[in-house]
Amino acid sequence: MSVIRASRTAEDGPLTADVDGEIRGLVRKQFASARLPLPLAARLPLPVVEGEDREVGEVNSLIQRVAGASGLEIERLVVELQGLRDFLRSEADRVQREITGYVNLSDAAVKSTKIIADSVSQWKSAIEGDRPGRV
Repeated sequence: MSVIRASRTAEDGPLTADVDGEIRGLVRKQFASARLPLPLAARLPLPVVEGEDREVGEVNSLIQRVAGASGLEIERLVVELQGLRDFLRSEADRVQREITGYVNLSDAAVKSTKIIADSVSQWKSAIEGDRPGRV
């Protein structure tokens, strides 16, 4: 049985370091917002923890900060959605008024057309009644 061994060239060392560096940079960018100070409303009181539970306290404070930021974002989205809902309602009312206006205009056009058609038929029958040679 033969064993296949992976061999590295001299170029693999710097390339691997570059890739590792890029990954670290990407991770730093992803979690940079978690380290930024949050708005005053999102800042929650941090519990004072001593001893072995310090890491747990730090994780809890991080979770509280992230939850606070998420809560603010949700509130902003709710306000934005309420604004959109109000806009859609006002647009629906406007469209309904426009449709009502077009219905009234259409009814007026039908009535006018009937009046014109009746007048033309009366004129036509009057003209045909005045013709000589009619029995």
